[in-house]
Amino acid sequence: MLRIKTLSLSLLAVALCACGASRSPVPVVGPSTDISAMVGEWVGDYSSTQTGRSGSISFSLRSAEDTAFGDVIMIPTGLGRPLQPWQQPNVPSGVAAAAPHASVLTIRFVRVQAGHVSGTLDPYADPQTGERLLTTFAGDVSGNTISGTYTTRLPSGETQTGRWSVQRR
Repeated sequence: MLRIKTLSLSLLAVALCACGASRSPVPVVGPSTDISAMVGEWVGDYSSTQTGRSGSISFSLRSAEDTAFGDVIMIPTGLGRPLQPWQQPNVPSGVAAAAPHASVLTIRFVRVQAGHVSGTLDPYADPQTGERLLTTFAGDVSGNTISGTYTTRLPSGETQTGRWSVQRR
């Protein structure tokens, strides 16, 4: 299983850096009481029986009215490093690409209503192929736990699904 590494709030920008946080506001849509229920530091894991991948996930969410700030850290089991944001390759043939400088994934959009949360992550690189992956997620908030599913769209158009769960610390 992929495990989410717990990081202190000083290392996270908020809302869902090794070298820097996004600090870009994430639109959060929903009643203010539902948004307030999401504020905090969350730690848990994700897994997919379909792909056999699993790992850790952690994020912090700090609300600023209708926006939040933050990044997600996902560390696949056995990889030993966080997943990397996807970057458009524009390196000439025969030239070595620079190592990725960020180790966080950015939440693009979050909707919260009546105890249900859904959203999307910015594209990130497949840990095996480096190809661009797009992931959406949905879950239900129950006290200090959020549990749900995610769907990852591959460059081929196929999808892979899995489950995730986090608890507020």
